[in-house]
Order: sequence, then C-alpha cells, then structure tokens
Amino acid sequence: MVKFDYFSADATFDLPWKTFVRGNASLDVVDSCLRFNNHHPSSSQYSNAQLDDYQTFQRADFLWSPPLRLTVQARFSHSTDELHGTAGFGFWNDPFMMTDWRRPAPPRVIWFFYSSSPSNMKLDRNVSGYGWKVGTLDALRWPFFALLPTAPLAIPLMNLSPLYRLCWPIAQRAINVNERVIPVEMTTWHTYSLEWGIKTARFWVDEQLILACNTPPRGPLGLVIWFDNQYMVVTPWGRFGWGLLDSPSEQWMEIRQLLIEP
Repeated sequence: MVKFDYFSADATFDLPWKTFVRGNASLDVVDSCLRFNNHHPSSSQYSNAQLDDYQTFQRADFLWSPPLRLTVQARFSHSTDELHGTAGFGFWNDPFMMTDWRRPAPPRVIWFFYSSSPSNMKLDRNVSGYGWKVGTLDALRWPFFALLPTAPLAIPLMNLSPLYRLCWPIAQRAINVNERVIPVEMTTWHTYSLEWGIKTARFWVDEQLILACNTPPRGPLGLVIWFDNQYMVVTPWGRFGWGLLDSPSEQWMEIRQLLIEP
C-alpha cells in the first residue's frame, strides 16, 4: 500500500519515488497540496513537472501489477478549453524513453489523461482525440503485431469513411483501447479512482462509474503523475505529429491525496 494525504513544504520522497522537472516547470507544496506547475511554458522548450516511481528501473522491474486500486484527489488551474499540454495520473510502461534509456516499446497504459488541442490521439472511434478522459491501451499484444504488416495498405484506406467505420474497430480491439470523456469541471476538487483488474478495468469520478471495460493492460507498469507542455497527433488516417505549446499564463495541477491499495 502507498498513501500520501499530506504534503509539507519540506516534503521529500523516498526511493523509488523520484521527481522529473524540466524547463519552466516546478513541483511545489501549496496548502498541503502538491502542485505540478508550468510557469508560462514556451514552445521553444520542453517543460514538465512529474513524480513517478520507475526511474532507473527496467520495465520488467516496474512495481505495479493488477489487481489494485488507485485513488487521487486532484484539481487544475484552468478548464478543459484553457489548459495547454498534457497531464494526468495512472500507470504506464514509459514507452518513449522519457526518463531513462530503455528500448522503445508499444505503449501500455491505464490512466486519467488530459491533452489539449492541437493534440489528436484518435484511438477510440467514439471519443474525441483530445480532452479530459479515462482510458486503457495495450499495444504489446499479438493481435497488434499480427495486424502490423497490413498498416501500409490499411492506413490510406482509413481515409475512406466506410472503410474506417468497418476496419478501425478491429484495430481498436487489437490494441485494447477503451476511452471515455470525464464529464466534470477540472478546476474543482474531484476524487478519481481506477480499479485495475486482471480481466477488467473500472474508472470512477466522485464514486460515479465512468467506464467499465475488459481491456486492462498487463503489468508490470509504473505510476506517473505529470503536467507538461507537449502535444501529440496519432490518428488511424496516418497523421502523426509532436510539438510544444506556449501558455499565456501559469498553469498547474494539484493533488492532495494519493492512495494505492490492493
């Protein structure tokens, strides 16, 4: 079990907890809350305030596997339409070498995830490619690798609406994607919970069930909590992109409770 429900001004994090702060970002304690700050980030520099528990570990040694429950109380400085970058909390396999050198890998995630426009990660056919969402994804599965050789032909065909409606659900099942929009105001305190089971995943906000699905990723995964100024574009139609965003104001995410329990 892991429990943080009070953060002091001289807070330190014992191993394996580590901070990852880059650019115009900081991790600050404000009124017993841990604030993930982006101070007027610039599109010329990557900024990220992050807390995680997997730095220096190889993926096989990441700490968390199902079944478990994660509960976080959080709020944001700005609404969905005003926040710039990506943010969230949950578990993943750090597939893109964000903190340490590891071989790139297909992503595995189960988390609460925010991305602002111009991000467009349109992986669930029924959900927007950006916004405040819950989601699962596990591309490290044999169905994904079985479909991979068809990608050069399939991606151009996805630009035809009838073929997209027909074919993308097959790809979506292959990577175990399930997402739902979180229908709450981000600037007020909410309690976010996920149950990561061996065969099921469930997400709640203030004890209201948002998503129940049978697509949980396999473990082990690492816990990550972050707020940065990047955006990413990944669509079934072959559009890919990445970049950094300016913010006209200081923006932040605060957490005042973190609980991981069986």
